[in-house]
Amino acid sequence: MNWQDRLIALAIVAVWGFNFVVIKWGVAGVPPFLLGALRFAAAAGIGLLFVRRPAIPWRWLALYGLSVGLGQFACLFTAIKLGMPAGLASIVLQSQAFFTLLIAMLWLKESFTAWQLAGLVIGSAGLYLIGGLGAAGLPLLGFVLTLCGAASWALSNVVVRRIVAAGFKPDMLGLVVWSSLIPIVPFFALSALFEADRIVWAQVFSGKSLFAIAYLALIATLFGYGQWSKLLSRHAANVVAPYSLLVPFFGVLSAALVLGERLSFWQLAGGVVLVSGLAINMFGARLLALLRKPLPA
Repeated sequence: MNWQDRLIALAIVAVWGFNFVVIKWGVAGVPPFLLGALRFAAAAGIGLLFVRRPAIPWRWLALYGLSVGLGQFACLFTAIKLGMPAGLASIVLQSQAFFTLLIAMLWLKESFTAWQLAGLVIGSAGLYLIGGLGAAGLPLLGFVLTLCGAASWALSNVVVRRIVAAGFKPDMLGLVVWSSLIPIVPFFALSALFEADRIVWAQVFSGKSLFAIAYLALIATLFGYGQWSKLLSRHAANVVAPYSLLVPFFGVLSAALVLGERLSFWQLAGGVVLVSGLAINMFGARLLALLRKPLPA
């Protein structure tokens, strides 16, 4: 990967990390379900003008949109509204990698490698440190909802595997943009049912709220996934994917700098352990192969 693509990869993960700060700003003025509806309406309304629909059946688009869109962001937005720290949310959400292993085992009958199992155990220990020893001042429901958001993201990952196994090869940006149509109506319906008496339209149309909606729809979604798809088209997935491990770093850093958030010792320790588990899950087998490789004479 050349230095230009490395900078693009760093820009993407920085955008995705700062995303959690923006969500915090967004839910301060817009109720979570309405924020989800407006975010996906903006992403679809603009993205559909430029991005071709992926050649996959609508049922797969619907299942992907409901899992990654409605499930993940309904839980995440509500969790942050309930007081889940933005930086900590950026860490806990990465547990999606472990939920992906579990769902793939149950649905696709996939098995664990030893390294994946080790990463799962270590990652679970990290979650215990965060939600157990580091629970002081942490909203329990917010923590649980963030885990539910991670599980929904994981379900969408397995849906993509099923789409590929069915013989389709969807472009990631096209999948994200066109599936954005799916959560719009459910989000508006949930907002009408549960948030109608809490919507203050002056706050919804305030500068900070509009910035949050635009950032989530255009920068985090269209720019982020658009550039990520281009990187994956130029480089192997195992070259690009490691940069995603930096999302929690940028999430915690931006939350500290912008929101003044500070993690407790156990929350920080849990975050380090969780990300270590992710790294072992992704690179354990490769690292062992490198260690076993004989040195040149």
